[in-house]
Amino acid sequence: MSTYLPTIKQLQYLIALHEHGHFGRAAEASFVSQSTLSAGIRELESLLGVTLVERSRRVVRFTPLGNQVVAKAHKLLREAEELSDLVQAAGKPLSGELRMSVIPTIAPFLLPRILPRLRKERPQLKLFLREETSDNAVESLQHGRADCVLLALPFATGEVESATICQDQLHVAFPKNDPNDPPAEIPAAMIDEGRLLMLEDGHCLRDHALAACNRPELRASATMIGTSLHTLVQMVDNGLGVTMLPQMALDSGILNGTDVVARPLQGENTTREIALIWRSGSPREEEFRLLAEELRAG
Repeated sequence: MSTYLPTIKQLQYLIALHEHGHFGRAAEASFVSQSTLSAGIRELESLLGVTLVERSRRVVRFTPLGNQVVAKAHKLLREAEELSDLVQAAGKPLSGELRMSVIPTIAPFLLPRILPRLRKERPQLKLFLREETSDNAVESLQHGRADCVLLALPFATGEVESATICQDQLHVAFPKNDPNDPPAEIPAAMIDEGRLLMLEDGHCLRDHALAACNRPELRASATMIGTSLHTLVQMVDNGLGVTMLPQMALDSGILNGTDVVARPLQGENTTREIALIWRSGSPREEEFRLLAEELRAG
């Protein structure tokens, strides 16, 4: 058995370089100098007696073995973090550091309502928030960069535990008086595929909205242009089309100051499930369920 083992810090540096593909950016993300990060990775290679990274002036390329070591490093760091979580979970619940990723179609609408009360009632909780698309948020959870994720289901999350926060109704938003005398609920058949404005790829709300409409032609015809719901609202307000908005966005006042009207989308599967998810088997499960209760109460 080898007397010398890689350190947690060396593995963190290696993962950062793999994620960023650049020594400078990896060092910045790790809050160290580039020389410190580079030296740490060279020490790791020397310790293992192998080359993990091929270096040139312009390119950082991981060897096949280097990629395998990175995959194993992710698992080791996750286990190390869960060891720390186990100790923390034995103390006062919802205290200390907690890293939560939140998707962009939830963060600006739900968090401002919840965080002030959470800070007041849980002053010992240090909540680090990161806004990411669903794909990136789930990846962050799997790789240990996030402890939990607030997102919308259904979505492919892998092996996780979850707690439902609420059901969020989808609405069709359109310019005032277009159409005249709109029904109380908008049937999917009424949506003109040539005028549908949707979020760009990577946002699960886009897939939820298209699935709720149950019209395959919309997926091919929808104009994918928006990077945020606020951008889509402004485009609708300028008469450029119609879009889909969740109830929580309407409740937050996203249509204030506009001539945009919204009506519930009619049909089955016209809601998305807002949920908190975390890795299966996490020692902080009780804490996450308590956090879900706090989010639910908001």
